Amino acid sequence: MAEPARKQDDETQRPEGETGDGPVIEVHKLVTHYGERKILSDVDLKVKQGEVLVIMGGSGSGKSTLLNTLLGLLRPTSGTVRILGQDLHAITDLERTHLRQKMGVAFQGGALFSSMSVLENIMLPLREHTQLDIHTMRIMARLKLQVVNLSGFEDLMPAELSGGMIKRAAFARAVVMDPRILFCDEPSAGLDPVVASAIDELILNLREAMGMSIVVVTHELESAFRIADRICVLDKGKILIIGTVEEVKNCDNERVQNLLNRRTEEEILDPEEYLRRLTAAHD
Repeated sequence: MAEPARKQDDETQRPEGETGDGPVIEVHKLVTHYGERKILSDVDLKVKQGEVLVIMGGSGSGKSTLLNTLLGLLRPTSGTVRILGQDLHAITDLERTHLRQKMGVAFQGGALFSSMSVLENIMLPLREHTQLDIHTMRIMARLKLQVVNLSGFEDLMPAELSGGMIKRAAFARAVVMDPRILFCDEPSAGLDPVVASAIDELILNLREAMGMSIVVVTHELESAFRIADRICVLDKGKILIIGTVEEVKNCDNERVQNLLNRRTEEEILDPEEYLRRLTAAHD
């Protein structure tokens, strides 16, 4: 009976986001610039423990900027980003390094090192951030390859993999250290519908198997509707809506519906207004 009591005491001393009671990500009044140009404006966002949040928006909406800010790669002009209870941009570099070890990233193109085998790519975070022996690292990497259905491909080089297999290997590397949060940048981009559907299923399986929170940036509507617990729609650096799939589908905001129905700005404007803007752009 004493052991559970000690565990409970330990949890009360952890940051709020670590206990599972509060949001794992909390963004408040976030403003970000590139030079003089404002990209994100007063963004407020929370990601709950164990949920899949999909961030959507058209080109130039601020999706990538928001992702880079959540990863700590871009410092905001103002506002706060709290990851697992810690202010990402107020902590020390060492604290930020430790925090990032609880965050996995699956990059859009996979970002596998071409000179390394699949197994070596998966083991890389363990080599960089742990003191584990090589035998243990290999076991952990092979276990994650099993999770993404790539067992038996350990010794292949990235050039020998299909696009879908590269994506799966990227997921294996992203979760090899059992992160609390997984970030996915356009996970189904460039894949045929069958492979893209399999990647969607993998995302859901990872959430189920590992209990992690997952943030997905995508422009693929079908994928978003399939995997999301909630969807955040960005437009011109502002959040138009955050809600469930049904709430987003039924939203009466015109710009949200334009995105869902893939209507471009040129299709929305009347001919005279479009001509006026086109002429002004070339003046």
